[in-house]
Amino acid sequence: MQSALELAQALIRCPSVTPKEAGALALLEDRLRALGFATHRVTFSEKGTPDVENLYARIGSGAPYFVFAGHTDVVPPGERAEWRFDPFAGEVADGMIWGRGASDMKGAIAAFVAAAAAYIGARKTLKGSIGLLVTGDEEGPAVNGTAKLLAWAVARGERFDHCLVGEPTSADRLGDRLKIGRRGSLTGWLVVHGRQGHVAYPRRAENPIPALIRMLDALNAAPLDAGTAHFEPSNLEIVTIDVGNAAANVIPSTARARFNVRFNDAWTPQKLEEEIARRCAVAAHAARYDLTFEPCNAVAFVTTPDRFTELVAQAVTARTGAKPELSTCGGTSDARFMRAHCPVVEFGPLGATAHMVDERIAISELEELTDIYRDILERYFGNG
Repeated sequence: MQSALELAQALIRCPSVTPKEAGALALLEDRLRALGFATHRVTFSEKGTPDVENLYARIGSGAPYFVFAGHTDVVPPGERAEWRFDPFAGEVADGMIWGRGASDMKGAIAAFVAAAAAYIGARKTLKGSIGLLVTGDEEGPAVNGTAKLLAWAVARGERFDHCLVGEPTSADRLGDRLKIGRRGSLTGWLVVHGRQGHVAYPRRAENPIPALIRMLDALNAAPLDAGTAHFEPSNLEIVTIDVGNAAANVIPSTARARFNVRFNDAWTPQKLEEEIARRCAVAAHAARYDLTFEPCNAVAFVTTPDRFTELVAQAVTARTGAKPELSTCGGTSDARFMRAHCPVVEFGPLGATAHMVDERIAISELEELTDIYRDILERYFGNG
């Protein structure tokens, strides 16, 4: 049997900051092969982005096919001197495992493997199939990771029935939240063009800043929507304004701003771009400007509550006593890629310390999470 604690420690000790594999996928591959999984390490490339290693593993050949999905890449630790322990030491203290990735999401991956090991070890034959899709690109551009790994697997004839992503979804206690969808993310640039000149002779210049402020105000003047059945309202946030002017006596020639929209299922990226363009055009008056959008691979989606979501929720409640809230809050995750292939939910540990100094997970939480994942497998295959 696999120990979730020992495996989590071993994974944390692999400094797999995106896009480095750093031994994390190799470690997982060895453990999964020992359990009888067929494994594949696949590297994807694309111009302008780093090469990324990924891992696909499957045991069983029949249906139904249940897949765990996650990532071993982590964000940088920041200033190591601020950490109580080395962020890649996997130290155990005060009943917790400390280190980068403990909650996001090497702890959950360790629980995946431990739960699968316990489930497989308790029976002579396996009904259906269990798989793992693990990327090294979730915290990065998300170009050479899960999306391409899924396409690669489907091209090989793989078909998935249901998926669980182990992102840290719990808010205040393990089991209080189950994510059934995510809002989309759209980033745009607004650049207003003027004419440089001396501040003492404004009629000889054209200051782009007032127009930029006016247009940005128009973007936030009215709500994008009031929310939908499963989603909170969409929100547009201005994340940077840049003029690049170091002189106090010069009117700049250009002013630019970047913004990000987290949007619900009332919008498609195209419709949202059209609405933003409309608001800019109304407020622009005679201003000369460029409005551009970065490629969007994060579209809002929801897994409509059904027997599968209820099965997962019941497993959580049975172990924790908590009835999980069905939520779509938070940022993006690789569940957005899985949803095109099968129904997907997200359930994992507390996310309070994710991406923070002294990231950690309680050992008792890791053990309980493992029990929940095993219970999900029991219920899933028991119910067919």
